Amino acid sequence: MRMSTKGRFAIDALIDMTLRQAHGPVPLASISARQQVSLSYLEQMFGRLRRVGIVDSTRGPGGGYTLARPASRVSVAEIVSAVDEPLSGDEAGLSRELWQQLNEVMLAHMATITLESLVETHRGEVTDIQPVRRRRPSAQAPASGVNYPGTPNSVFAFGRSFVGGG
Repeated sequence: MRMSTKGRFAIDALIDMTLRQAHGPVPLASISARQQVSLSYLEQMFGRLRRVGIVDSTRGPGGGYTLARPASRVSVAEIVSAVDEPLSGDEAGLSRELWQQLNEVMLAHMATITLESLVETHRGEVTDIQPVRRRRPSAQAPASGVNYPGTPNSVFAFGRSFVGGG
């Protein structure tokens, strides 16, 4: 694996989402605004996180992302492995073995860190956690047209008016 900014952004975004998911699915647009990360970049990362079973998505109004399992069962190693590219054979050159060993040590350490432990360290710092306000369906506005007596009130009545069934 290659440790890149993608892994860091994914961890930050998941901490952000986990802190706010108690009130329902968290839209990527809100994470994007808070974390200063482009929405398309987050969409790509969350697609990978969804495919490996770390997050679930909800579509439609009020949709967004939530964890697919408890934060105590999501390790930092899983997150980073899901979004970062694997180390290619030629990439490390002559010191390839050194980088592979470092990756193994780093992954082993990250496997001991849960998303829950990271969320708990930040829980007191976040002040903008508010429930998502759902819009209630509005009553349909009355038609603004004038109603004339004898005027057909449906497409069917309009059709019948031409054939004399009116």
